[in-house]
Amino acid sequence: MTASAAPRLLTCDLLYTGLGGAQSPGAVVVSGGVVAATGHPDTLRANYPQATEEHVGGVIAPPPVNAHTHLDMSAYDFAALPYFRWIPEVVIAGRERRGPQAALAGADTLARLGTGGVGDIVWSPEVMDALLGRDDLSGTLYFEVLGPVPAQADERFRVMREQVEGWRRRERPADDPRGALRVGLSPHTPFNLSSRLMRLVMDYAAGEGLPTQIHVAEHPAEVELFATGGGPIWDNRFAPLYPPTFAEVIGRVPEAGLTPVRYLDDLGVLAARPTLVHMVNVTQDDIARVARAGCAAVTCPRSNANLECGTFPWTAFAAAGVEVALGTDSVASGETLDVRGEVEFARTLYPGLDPRVIVRAAVKGGHRVLGTRAPFIRRGEEWRDEYLW
Repeated sequence: MTASAAPRLLTCDLLYTGLGGAQSPGAVVVSGGVVAATGHPDTLRANYPQATEEHVGGVIAPPPVNAHTHLDMSAYDFAALPYFRWIPEVVIAGRERRGPQAALAGADTLARLGTGGVGDIVWSPEVMDALLGRDDLSGTLYFEVLGPVPAQADERFRVMREQVEGWRRRERPADDPRGALRVGLSPHTPFNLSSRLMRLVMDYAAGEGLPTQIHVAEHPAEVELFATGGGPIWDNRFAPLYPPTFAEVIGRVPEAGLTPVRYLDDLGVLAARPTLVHMVNVTQDDIARVARAGCAAVTCPRSNANLECGTFPWTAFAAAGVEVALGTDSVASGETLDVRGEVEFARTLYPGLDPRVIVRAAVKGGHRVLGTRAPFIRRGEEWRDEYLW
């Protein structure tokens, strides 16, 4: 065998093939553009003595999945501010930047990054219409639903269902080689939908097999809201759009010990196994409820830190057996759309957590949330340079 035809031995600090658990250190033998072997560097050196060795850096793994983002906010400027300043000073002040053009630019960025999949929260019908035509991304487009007034629930649900049924007719088959984006639903938060609308949406999603994501327990004020019926969230609402009391929204009286997670569980929502996003300000009982229901969680470490919301208790969720995935949230709070940045930040945020767990979450966790499949790095498969992180 000539030197030019010699296989390459690519070594790294951490290898995740998409199968089983990750290993550290790791290596891949590539010959003729095809994966010949994976494993520990010492084993592969012994088995492939003719290979040209090259240390390629930190991680070899399938492309990470951005399991939660807001592409229609991709034209926003990043700002690290406390949550209750960030909403008016960034989200509301810059809302003219939000829309289909920004969403398409964000999708371009994800495609350029080689993102393994996307879970996008779609704010408007125009954005859904624009993104459904993409053939270079896979994942789920979760149409966002809001509506805190119980008397309006049936009409809001009727309109939403008509829209969703129209979009579903445009979905490509899951095995389409160009990629496939499916339609899902995102009841925004437990406090921005009336209990009736929340049940209508989640029952419909469960019956139709639609994936769902809900923002839950992002900020400590959510815990206060469900315990007392007041606090900064209720004080900063758009009052004309809400009932006079929070109890009318959730259909019960707030009480000590009532958390957003417990509320969703009592309402029967967790039985539909939605993906729960953020889950920063939770109790051990909340985690146990999520685990029993079989729900997954998506954490957005940079966004939570930048908005001063707290830190996702990853170790506790892992101990309970909850599937965890990673997302960037919007560029306005998460800085970029590159999940590799979340992985690097998470490795500093959780120094006691095995980095293999974090990388697996970015790949396998994300694909499990979205219902997609990760490519495997294994013998006989084509080698792709995007496996180098």
